[in-house]
Amino acid sequence: MISSRKNISTIPAKGWAAYDPVGSFSLFEFERRSLNDSDVLIRIYFCGICHTDIHEAQNDWNVAKYPMVPGHEITGIVEQVGSDVKRFQIGDPVGVGCLVDSCRTCLPCQTNLEQHCTAGATYTYNGIEMDRKIPTYGGYSNLIVVTEHFVCLIPKNLPLDGAAPLLCAGTTTYSALRRYNVIKDTHIGIIGLGGLGHIALKLAVAMGAHVTVIALSESQRNDAIRLGAKGFIVSNDQETLKKAEGTLNFIIDTVPVPHNVSALLQLLAFEGVFCMIGISSKPIEIAPLDLVMKRLTIWGSLISGMRETQEMLNFCGQNEITCDIELIEATPNMIKTAFERILKGDVKYRFVLDMKNAFK
Repeated sequence: MISSRKNISTIPAKGWAAYDPVGSFSLFEFERRSLNDSDVLIRIYFCGICHTDIHEAQNDWNVAKYPMVPGHEITGIVEQVGSDVKRFQIGDPVGVGCLVDSCRTCLPCQTNLEQHCTAGATYTYNGIEMDRKIPTYGGYSNLIVVTEHFVCLIPKNLPLDGAAPLLCAGTTTYSALRRYNVIKDTHIGIIGLGGLGHIALKLAVAMGAHVTVIALSESQRNDAIRLGAKGFIVSNDQETLKKAEGTLNFIIDTVPVPHNVSALLQLLAFEGVFCMIGISSKPIEIAPLDLVMKRLTIWGSLISGMRETQEMLNFCGQNEITCDIELIEATPNMIKTAFERILKGDVKYRFVLDMKNAFK
């Protein structure tokens, strides 16, 4: 079935929305836009719960717009396509990540870095469409309409539930690894073994890297080794940290809360690189002396652009990589419980909402 914007009205949708920073989620009935010629209508089957969802819903970054329907780790099935859509057909397994539009004319957009659009990319939720009027609502919902450019094909050998977190956690970590050009025997460290950390570990191992996991608890050692880590350090074990000084070329810090970065910088070798992808709501202190003595570099990394996101999904398909998940019912009570457990670090390693069976 081919549809154009001339013969379809707005599309009724349902979602679970936060209406304020402290309240529970409740039903929100709203309208998705009618399909433009380049749009894809997706029936949402699964949506991962990212720590960003908690930051946004609870207004930790002071940018929340309510009502808010979170969710930017979306997988589902194409239900309709616009008349100009070339890459997708009805029934295709697809994913939508953190972006649903950008200007596509600025330098970052023209170089496949839409996430850094100078006009301001349109985020999947808590954002504004490029018309700067219509709010965006995310994947804690039953349907979404997205322009073709910002839809990715999910490899058919990947289950849609385990693939959902790849659309944020996967692309965030993959982008950092590719930017550093991680290859066979690169010695890297991954700080944190959570939603981001465990997928960073899987990806790095598939790239041939020698990976050391730095985590909060000895209880995470077995999982780290099972997932392919060659080394494991408890972050408050001063003796082991001392022995490991100068052994790593590259560190990815996935921790989204304040922590002692200065101590972890000591693990880097000369001209090592420390990459931050966990977004703390508070500043992190770093002493200049920690950087200058070994000419260290610190940089941050966001999600991927669309070309790299599809590359990541293809890589995961080739290497049969998915996220370790807990699939849960998509109800307000389960979302509330999941948020609480994430804040306690009590999940292995990503909650995924079963949106296919929601709202029945």
